Amino acid sequence: MTEPTNWMLIAPILLIVGAIAGTLAGLLGVGGGIVIVPVLYWLTEVGMLDVSGDVAIHFAVATSLLTIIPTSISSARAHHQKGSIDVEMFKSWAPWMVIGALIGGIFAANVNATVLSGVFGIIAIVVVLNMLNPKPISLAEAPPRSVLVRAAIAGPIGAFSAMMGIGGGTLSVPTMTLLSFPVHRAVGTASLFGLMIAVPGIVGYAMAGQNLPGLLPFSVGYINLPAAVIISITTFLFAPLGVKIAHKLNAQKLRIAFAIFLGISGAKMLSEAFL
Repeated sequence: MTEPTNWMLIAPILLIVGAIAGTLAGLLGVGGGIVIVPVLYWLTEVGMLDVSGDVAIHFAVATSLLTIIPTSISSARAHHQKGSIDVEMFKSWAPWMVIGALIGGIFAANVNATVLSGVFGIIAIVVVLNMLNPKPISLAEAPPRSVLVRAAIAGPIGAFSAMMGIGGGTLSVPTMTLLSFPVHRAVGTASLFGLMIAVPGIVGYAMAGQNLPGLLPFSVGYINLPAAVIISITTFLFAPLGVKIAHKLNAQKLRIAFAIFLGISGAKMLSEAFL
């Protein structure tokens, strides 16, 4: 895919995807990758992006991770202005997420995508059922203070999120709500977690994809820079809109919105894994 005319055809699609992903990022604290990854992969399947099938999913995930950086910055800034980021919670989980994301990014090339999709789908459906429960299950009255427990929770969230090319909110928001964390603060704090996951994950994908055939020009490892830049334009601009919508919803409505989003994502992942 080297001709400018091809990028001119693809750019409007990527800009629309970025707008949707950015709005979801602000609304739900997710990185937007759950929208970006499937679309990028679909563009390779239909031949609009000339990426080899052997590396297509890794290209999609890695490129999505790069877009999470500007998206998280925009979303977190808007949430901070609303006072919905818990700094102490961020400080206690972020280091372990970084370590997990770095490990996940490095080993992502060796992970079976079908297995990963299946596990994600199953976990997502279980979480959705709990979030839609009028009296959702709570595993604790407050997030644990133990360093080992924090590491056991935040590390896998970082690793799994980096492998899937998604921001930390997809997994950290339902996890925090299970620990009796207010949903608005969970969404706001998760928007900042996305940045901690994206940076080390990007390093891993950049290292793992060096000198591989079948990738687009202007790629660093698995990451394609032009696609990431185009998507990031609208994710950055639309994330604050999602934040405004989130703070107009009460806690129950926000939980339902997140559950619907996660349910659709989980069902899609399960269909990819088993159908």
